[in-house]
Formats: sequence, C-alpha cells, structure tokens
Amino acid sequence: MAYVWIAAGGALGSVARFWASGAVASRIGLAFPWGTLAVNLTGSFVIGFFATITGVDGRWLAPPRFREFFMVGVCGGYTTFSSFSLQTLNLLQDGEWFRAIGNVVLSVVLCLFAVWLGHVLAALVNGGKA
Repeated sequence: MAYVWIAAGGALGSVARFWASGAVASRIGLAFPWGTLAVNLTGSFVIGFFATITGVDGRWLAPPRFREFFMVGVCGGYTTFSSFSLQTLNLLQDGEWFRAIGNVVLSVVLCLFAVWLGHVLAALVNGGKA
C-alpha cells in the first residue's frame, strides 16, 4: 500500500511541477531554465521545512507513511533534478557554456540555501534552536 500512496504523491508532485515550471517559464522566458530552477528551489525549501517540522523533534509529528507520501511522493515528483540535468546538457551541447555553468551553480547553491532555510524556519516553529 505504501507504493500506492507514494505513486499518488508522485502524480500530484509531477502535475504541480509541470504547472509551476510552465508558469515561471511563460513569464520569464525559455533562454534559461528559470522554471526548473524555481521548482528546485521551492521543492528544496518545502522538503527541508516538512522534514524538520514533522520529524521526531518536530512540532507536528506525522506518521511515517504520510512522511513517505509527502517527501518521497509529492516532493520527489515535484523536484526536477532530472530535468535540470537534461537542460544543462542541452545548454552545453548548444555551446551555451555560461548559461550551463550558471544553471549548475545557481541550482546547487540556492537549493542548499533553501533546504537550510526550510530547516531553520521549521526548527523555530518547533520552539527549538536552528
């Protein structure tokens, strides 16, 4: 049954990813994968926040199955590092070295910051120190 819940969460996350990345790309443009970057940032923040707020020391303890549904299913379907990798490869193949390197650096640095920020905010909500 866990696989069914993870698959359902993955479907929700995938639809959310398709919508969010498309919304960003339609507003900013397609020359740089801003939609994928935005999804990776928000997904990293959400998984960092959720993991901390619902963990054993969290304010809102969640059952393990729900954590799997949300973190593995929804967040796994939503975050797009597979798309990130393909888009970076395409930029490299098109000779867009600056954009490819920018995509790698921005994605890694900003997503690490986002997951840390999510952790810190959830720890504060939990009433503990970050």
